[in-house]
Amino acid sequence: MPREIISLQVGQCGNQIGGEFWKQLCLEHGIAPDGTLQNLDQPESGMPPAGPQNYGGRSQYRPIPDPALSSGAAFVDDRKDVFFYQSDDEHYIPRALLIDLEPRVVNKITHHGPYRELFNPENLFIAQDGGGAGNNWASGFRQGDEHHEQVIDMIDREADNSDSLEGFVLCHSIAGGTGSGMGSYLLERLNDHFPKKLVQTYSVFPNWDQSQSDVVVQPYNSVLTLKRLALNADAVVVLDNTALNRIAVDRLRIDNPTVDQLNSLVATIMAASTTTLRYPGYMNNDLIGLLASLIPLPRCHFLMTGYTPLTLPGAPKSHAAMVRKTTVLDVMRRLTQPQNIMVSANTRSPSSCYLSLLNIIQGDDVDPTQLHNALQRMRERQLIRFIPWGPASIQVALARSSPYVKSQHKVSGFMLANHTSMAELFDRLLGQYDRIRKRNAFLDNYRREPMFSESLDEFDSARSTVQDLVDEYRACEREDCLDPCAGSGATHGAE
Repeated sequence: MPREIISLQVGQCGNQIGGEFWKQLCLEHGIAPDGTLQNLDQPESGMPPAGPQNYGGRSQYRPIPDPALSSGAAFVDDRKDVFFYQSDDEHYIPRALLIDLEPRVVNKITHHGPYRELFNPENLFIAQDGGGAGNNWASGFRQGDEHHEQVIDMIDREADNSDSLEGFVLCHSIAGGTGSGMGSYLLERLNDHFPKKLVQTYSVFPNWDQSQSDVVVQPYNSVLTLKRLALNADAVVVLDNTALNRIAVDRLRIDNPTVDQLNSLVATIMAASTTTLRYPGYMNNDLIGLLASLIPLPRCHFLMTGYTPLTLPGAPKSHAAMVRKTTVLDVMRRLTQPQNIMVSANTRSPSSCYLSLLNIIQGDDVDPTQLHNALQRMRERQLIRFIPWGPASIQVALARSSPYVKSQHKVSGFMLANHTSMAELFDRLLGQYDRIRKRNAFLDNYRREPMFSESLDEFDSARSTVQDLVDEYRACEREDCLDPCAGSGATHGAE
């Protein structure tokens, strides 16, 4: 039985990366932009014709139809039901809610984009005044409260439409107004309304270079959102804009990566992280199975990603073009190299270590013995350092590839890891927060909102929560992490 997942795309950034994510899922499941599952002998607009086609370094091909099937469609053993459901007219519709306080991005996706017929019109929420949150977390949070009945009704309808709902995925940014503020509000409500369902987020962290940021209050918004991500999410996949820009420039040879190119990169990561849910094997074929081994301490649930070989449409000479030969060992080694990790933190510092690690390897001719030998070689060479107080939790899942998308490489890999260097990311954010907070700069717009009209205590509470998170990750680097007498670092997560 499929374990369904409902996606919530909140704010401009959340809807942009969500839109690219659904394009990638449609591509991998042979679903046309209008939601129809294509008959392979009769291609329609939006899908490639039979035979190999090039798509940003990847080839698409259409499987040969099975003559035993009267419809002429090839049998593909996948689980579309996890992220899609079928309407009365047999169209596939995403289990997705597109939520924003201003109409521009949602209208672009649902009125003007190539996938405008894909989404359920009842699952679109745009605030009537359309004014947005003005990059103000407090405004987004307040408007979330004002509109919560309408949004929760939409979520309830989607949940009731599921046979065995496993949880929710939230796509958002932590630095703006709607994705951070309204996203935070929805995280709190989801915890109250669906206490037994998993909540995972894909959270876009801002550029740390102030010269590249156009939101001066992003440290405020980010700290306030991080408090909710720490307390109300079960897992957070960190998508760091600084690292994504670096990878696009250094690995994909794009001098000035566009927002669309970065969003395409994020969509690749998001789709790869759900491969084992949509093309299930013997393990990691539901969300709780995927996350359980990655999060030994409940509060330390911020995960970093890596992917190789990377491809991107429009890249002049991509990383994939430079990688001439791929083997399982080569891909697994490359996944842990800092230049391929999509978080701007030093994973090779002497004190930092992995709490857990999951590699998802895709390839048509990959043998399980190759995975075993690669793991053995990595252990012998001590290529990665794990926590000193527990076993080396490294898992490798062999995932089936989509028959609709053929890679130019024999082997590709995706990494999902829990690493103590995440504290470095949070520390950098707290440094930026402290610089403007000690001067009480840019607080007037926050004071106009109900949460901050009487006091600014919520800022101090949020900063304290993030500092506890930093301390807890750093405590994981010590051998006495689980000793209650050694300090409070590891005990917060067990409460």
